[in-house]
Amino acid sequence: MELCTACIWTSAQWSHTLTTNRRVACHGYANPSSPVPTRRRRSTIYITNAASTTAPISSQNITQLPRANDAVIKSISSDKPSSALEQLDIERGVCIPFRKYTPEMVRKKVLDSRGSILSLASRGVEIVWKLGFYWSSLMYDFLVGRDEEIVPFRARQLRNLLCDLGPSFIKAGQVLANRPDIIREDYMNELCILQDDVPPFPNQVAFAIIEEELGQPLERLFSKISSETIAAASLGQVYRATLRETGEDVAIKVQRPGIEPIINRDLFLFRTLASFLNGISLQKLGCNAELIVDEFGEKLLEELDYTLEATNIEDFLENFKDDPTVKIPRVYKQLSGSRVLVMEWIDGIRCTDPQAIKEAGIDVEGFLTVGVSAALRQLLEFGLFHGDPHPGNIFAMRDGRIAYVDFGNVAVLSQQNKQILIDAVVHAVNEDYAEMANDFTRLGFLASGTDVAPIIPALEAIWQNSAGKGLADFNFRSVTGKFNQLVYNYPIRIPERFSLVIRSLLTQEGICFTLKPDFKFLEVAYPYVAKRLLTDPNPALRERLIQVLFKDGAFQWKRLENLIVLAKENVSKMSSNPALKKNNLQAVRSRQLQSKLDLTETIKDGARMFLIDAGIRRQLILAFTEDSKLHVEELVDVYRLVEDQIDMPSVALEVLQDLPSVARDFMLSWSDSILSDRQY
Repeated sequence: MELCTACIWTSAQWSHTLTTNRRVACHGYANPSSPVPTRRRRSTIYITNAASTTAPISSQNITQLPRANDAVIKSISSDKPSSALEQLDIERGVCIPFRKYTPEMVRKKVLDSRGSILSLASRGVEIVWKLGFYWSSLMYDFLVGRDEEIVPFRARQLRNLLCDLGPSFIKAGQVLANRPDIIREDYMNELCILQDDVPPFPNQVAFAIIEEELGQPLERLFSKISSETIAAASLGQVYRATLRETGEDVAIKVQRPGIEPIINRDLFLFRTLASFLNGISLQKLGCNAELIVDEFGEKLLEELDYTLEATNIEDFLENFKDDPTVKIPRVYKQLSGSRVLVMEWIDGIRCTDPQAIKEAGIDVEGFLTVGVSAALRQLLEFGLFHGDPHPGNIFAMRDGRIAYVDFGNVAVLSQQNKQILIDAVVHAVNEDYAEMANDFTRLGFLASGTDVAPIIPALEAIWQNSAGKGLADFNFRSVTGKFNQLVYNYPIRIPERFSLVIRSLLTQEGICFTLKPDFKFLEVAYPYVAKRLLTDPNPALRERLIQVLFKDGAFQWKRLENLIVLAKENVSKMSSNPALKKNNLQAVRSRQLQSKLDLTETIKDGARMFLIDAGIRRQLILAFTEDSKLHVEELVDVYRLVEDQIDMPSVALEVLQDLPSVARDFMLSWSDSILSDRQY
């Protein structure tokens, strides 16, 4: 693919990922000197960019974020993409060599089917008639001046209309419920309650699909199967069964018969209509309407392939294999296919039943802490997160663990996107709103070349108004409400993957408030982020830590103390969580290992930078001598915070063991500086 202009790791290095991974990250911040990642991200093969650098963090980066790859991104972006999907690839920082969706593929499938013209014509007439009648009602309301007062009724009418038009429109409504860039907030609130619960299709049809997909009679595989569906949705339904061979209880997910041709036909019609709306979309959102349809179609067709969902489950299992507080169901791939998925039955309590959770003796605060930490790990650590964590898809296990089900809708954040998100957090902490606005462009919220000047004051007002309230009153819903107004008033498009991020955070915050109304989401989230900044060995995060600690060239002692306190709080909460006490020996060992804040690598990296980088050394010396005084008291305060967390002899030993490589780097740095001086 033309967009993947990067240096690929050798096939031997990536052979262990090629069997399950199909999404290729490009234009990222991957560092060739970093170890090969062991965590699995759905359909992701990492590609190191030719512009990547192995140079250590330098003092030049303290006040300005590194943009080593921006030139490459710019050069790639400057070539006009040949399709909306390629534009999405650039935005996401990924390339997808094996797609489930392309407009050409959908067009071919639809037009090659028997009776396609008649089917398209009749469906087109149905859609145009129903949506046209609804639009004419809106126009009438506007002309008679009652368009505002009748909004609640029209919003309900739209929700019912989408249900009547079938699964494609139900899914479209669920997407619109998270797209303030497309519809106004009062309509969004109504669509948020849109459910895809629909009458189940007959058991005989479902059982025939299972037998056809697995190639064996039901009786040979299952000793019993529920006579009624456990759940029914627009794309499929679920049964409970028992495996004949092992006696294990399993969930069987079966796809609705003949649904893929219906979805393809509707997507073809959606995109045809979108081609007539490109002008309006470019003006309002800064992108083609076709791009929005392509985002939706790609995600929808991925949900229809249960083999992809099985791979998603395996990836989540791999990511959380060492986390004793999270339960991911096992998938039986030998009993699964593209239309049937068999997975471990989760015997937990739905988060829709807070009373049952309390009656089961589950520590609610401990359970919510586990849930928030698991969500943040998905987003910021793995880059692979559950895209639909509504209360029906999250269970509380009786031992305090959190369990997830339904992995058809997951989203991937590339390394590049994660880095920019962290950049945005750093810019928010430093109140650098101009750079925050630029981050929006880099993430795809704003079209390249958009003037961000009018947006900067609005961002500042939103952040200061929300952050000024403190942790006690901060909540994502209020911030999102203000952001929705910003999106509706400016040419901002919310990329599909970030609409899922927003929905995920809002939904999980809502679950927290349902189970414990006074729960403080950020009181768990902040300590996790602080721990990541202080302990993650990723060079990019090391660099962001330096930027957080320096503001306008001055070292922020109080900020460092706050980070340490918050990070210790995270470690303490997680190591004492009730979910760990009820699990096995491995969990106990894991808890013992994580009972302290491990700053060993951070101290080693700090010592290395101090010795090697003259700029960093100068900045730190200035930090100790700011305002014409030695900051010994601040240094002592920091040491007191970490002295019970650090085994100083072990740290000293590791620093000594690392001394030869540090000395070598120091000599190379010194010789480079001598040579550069002589050139001038």
